[in-house]
Amino acid sequence: MHRRPRTARPPLRAVLTAALVLALGGTLALTTAPAASAASVDTTAWYVLVNRQSGKVMDVRDTSTADGAVIQQWPRNDGAWQQWQFVDSGSGWYRLKSRHSGKVLDLWEWSTADGAGFRQYTDLGATNQQFKLVDSASGAYVRLVNRHSSKVVTVTDRSTADGATVTQLTDNNQYNQQWQLVKVGSGAPTQPTPQPTAAPGAFPAWPTAQGQQKVSATIKIQGTRDMGMVRYYGIAPGGQDEGQPPMFELADGAVLKNVILGTGAGDGIHCRGTCTLQNVWWEDVGEDAATFKGTSASQTMTVDGGGARLASDKVFQHNGPGTFVIKNFQVSDFGKLYRSCGNCSTQHARTVQVQNVLVTAPGKALVGINPNLGDRATITGVTVVNDPSRKIAICEEYRGVTSGEPTKVATGPSAACGYSPSGITYR
Repeated sequence: MHRRPRTARPPLRAVLTAALVLALGGTLALTTAPAASAASVDTTAWYVLVNRQSGKVMDVRDTSTADGAVIQQWPRNDGAWQQWQFVDSGSGWYRLKSRHSGKVLDLWEWSTADGAGFRQYTDLGATNQQFKLVDSASGAYVRLVNRHSSKVVTVTDRSTADGATVTQLTDNNQYNQQWQLVKVGSGAPTQPTPQPTAAPGAFPAWPTAQGQQKVSATIKIQGTRDMGMVRYYGIAPGGQDEGQPPMFELADGAVLKNVILGTGAGDGIHCRGTCTLQNVWWEDVGEDAATFKGTSASQTMTVDGGGARLASDKVFQHNGPGTFVIKNFQVSDFGKLYRSCGNCSTQHARTVQVQNVLVTAPGKALVGINPNLGDRATITGVTVVNDPSRKIAICEEYRGVTSGEPTKVATGPSAACGYSPSGITYR
């Protein structure tokens, strides 16, 4: 019986049960993507590994960074948990390092049996973490031979299903044992057709999810991420409790597009600086839909397209400085669409621009600002539906504080609340 030395691994344990992965649907168009051969692998590059049988790629389940996370196949989305680097171990052997976790592909428990699984684990340089690339007959695919077992990396049971595990099997040169090595940035993944953003005065219907994934930990976004209209849900129980984790956290400069946040969205999305949310939909706003943080007065958060509903309190919360732009957006059954923080311990002068927004009652207020702190609002192109008594306030002014509760001091157009009542359409 083959056992791992005590210093290398704790005993086999249960894996994470949450099912956080990115599912974008569709099959990768393999013929358009240049592939590496065993001889041409670039140890400075990051690759996605595409299985010949299924067209899906090697993926760390639940986007986990933990030792022991299961390796599976999933539709390609180029997430860091689907990117692998070949680290030279000498004599033609490589370790496959995950870009997301920094851990390597590992033959679990040093097994030599057919069907033994691969997981990720801290890089020990051990032979069960080393692989040789063997070209398949076509030259476009390689087989990955494990140094410890001499068996090859295989998609279990020739499965084409999302989430099928990656295991080892005697080398039969089967299609489910063949992998195409595609450099990230080459042969872009197939995406569902993006939902269009609204033209002025027009708004699209609520989108249909192209799949759904439960979230167990905040997903951190850098650069641009197109989520393919997948629904993400369940990071929190739901409700208005303070201190819930966000579903997504965007770094300064990040762009998040084409995604649906379902029930249990927690504190929605946090932006750490300038960011853009394009065609983002909240089906059931939890604590808040999105919060603008950051520290620079020049930063801008832009929400372009999409919509939110079932927000018993705020949709968008503005805590940091800078400018918040909301355009081509629709909101229904809500408390406030936008609120400049009324009692943050550090306050700022904030600016909000609301353009081409469809508002459906019930709701309390569109915008809330703190003019005493230098806040300014500009509101144009608003259409309000099902509010014949005009109970929804367009702009409310508060006296912002750094402790305690802010006081509402005015409602309606003013030097700070920049809009014209005649510019608000009711229907």
